[in-house]
Amino acid sequence: MTRRVAVIGGGSSGLACIKSCLDEGLEPVCYESSDDIGGLWKFKENPEPDRASIYHSVIINTSKEMMCFSDFPIPSHFPNYMHNSLIMDYFRMFADHFHLTKHICFNTKVLQVRQRSDFSHSGQWDVETENKEGKTEKHIFDAVMICIGHHCHPNLPLHDFPGIDTFKGTYFHSRDYKTPDEWRNKNAVVIGIGNSGGDIAVELSRVTKQVYLSTRRGAWIANRVADNGLPRDMLYSRMTNVLRRMLPFGLTCSMAERKLDNRFDHSLYNLKPKHRFFSQHPTANDELPNRILSGTVQVKPNIRRFQRSSVEFEEGSVVEDVDLVVFATGYRFSFPFLASHVTSVSGNKASLYKYVFPPELERPTLAIIGLVQPLGAIMPISEMQARWATRVFKGCTKLPPVASMLKDVQCKQETMAKRYVPSQRHTIQVDYLNYMDEIAGLLGVRPNIPRLLLTDPRLGLKVLFGPVTPYQYRLKGPGKWAGARQAIFTQWERVAQPMQTRPCDDPKTKRSFMWPLILSAAVVGWAAYVNRNNLPTALLDKIIVYLPAQD
Repeated sequence: MTRRVAVIGGGSSGLACIKSCLDEGLEPVCYESSDDIGGLWKFKENPEPDRASIYHSVIINTSKEMMCFSDFPIPSHFPNYMHNSLIMDYFRMFADHFHLTKHICFNTKVLQVRQRSDFSHSGQWDVETENKEGKTEKHIFDAVMICIGHHCHPNLPLHDFPGIDTFKGTYFHSRDYKTPDEWRNKNAVVIGIGNSGGDIAVELSRVTKQVYLSTRRGAWIANRVADNGLPRDMLYSRMTNVLRRMLPFGLTCSMAERKLDNRFDHSLYNLKPKHRFFSQHPTANDELPNRILSGTVQVKPNIRRFQRSSVEFEEGSVVEDVDLVVFATGYRFSFPFLASHVTSVSGNKASLYKYVFPPELERPTLAIIGLVQPLGAIMPISEMQARWATRVFKGCTKLPPVASMLKDVQCKQETMAKRYVPSQRHTIQVDYLNYMDEIAGLLGVRPNIPRLLLTDPRLGLKVLFGPVTPYQYRLKGPGKWAGARQAIFTQWERVAQPMQTRPCDDPKTKRSFMWPLILSAAVVGWAAYVNRNNLPTALLDKIIVYLPAQD
């Protein structure tokens, strides 16, 4: 009998869950409260309650090769950093290609998810839903996947801003910002220097009289465009990650900070924070330094108080005639349809094994997908979580004992508290590569680099020294995709294609292959040594021929 799985939310994580269920022979039923797929990335002029909402100009901070689903590359002609409308186009292509939309119930809200009376035996759930006509229904499911993300409820900390009730201008959370047009020739204050705060400050500064960007701690500003004009996230490799983990934390931070300061001096621009680069989620913004340099954005410290139309900052300066204040102060997440004993949220923290499974459930039939804040793309992570969770639902993969899972949760919380500055943003922080490899290891799809270097050296070198694109996790194991190898070999072609819009006859420089050959030989030799006990006899005999004879 086919197991039925409820998928709550039809955004990028929900689409990944539907497909993973179908891949594993499960029957998904997705409930989406709006009238379309896309979740966060679906632009709407009027935000819906308890849902994230983006502004019209949003462009994603992760490049297309790093953010795509692992067996469905984004079209070559799409730009590397996509506007939200193109992201929606890609989601529709993905949904159409794998026939996902027919499994989605639109305009349907989930009211309650409750364990059945025989849960300890069956692991089943009662799910109550309501459609747009107000009709409620109850359903029985063998498993539930929650995909509502962490941009649920706007965090609007008005109690931290004395006098805000006297403010004569307009203020709202960044989710309610759409376009800058109505603020032409006005004075605006943006509170918060995360990605949204930086983007909105830059956009407003093109039309307003003046923008003041208020930040408590400052931030390290990373640009999307890296050396040689390449997407920044495409330059991070497995080898880079190995070196970073080998070096002291302070040294790696200093190297990153020096690189960013070479672009512009963060102290000179009043942006330099007290914390180190890897102790906070960095802000990605290519234009902010230019706007500060041109004077259209002024960086200010935290706000001391509001008084009618004026704003006083903590260093004592006062700005008069402020017309707009945008609170880019993040979000809080919760699961209002779940009983607190299933999984509770406190201080933007949830106790979840590998950020997916409530560790103390009697049956592992509930998974929370996409509840992470990665240093990297979220889509491949959600997909990896979904692939793992569906295998757990089927019984193909087992979870460890409760005590082990609780220990893992505690260890991650302690590690996070030690590394990051205190912030509700850093309660679900993960490093893209380390976390992907961790889940991939549990699923059985983590690339075996030494074996690849021996059996397919060209591929092995690309996996080790190239960008960690999602295709690497389709080379082996459950969900293996025959096109993964080719996708890896052609990934740089897809990076280049959207920029090749005019003929360019510049002579190409000659490349020397001596050092790549030496490095490749050294790496293959290392792989042979690591796998010396597992090498086939025939392969060993071939290698021995090339070794110097011993007297």
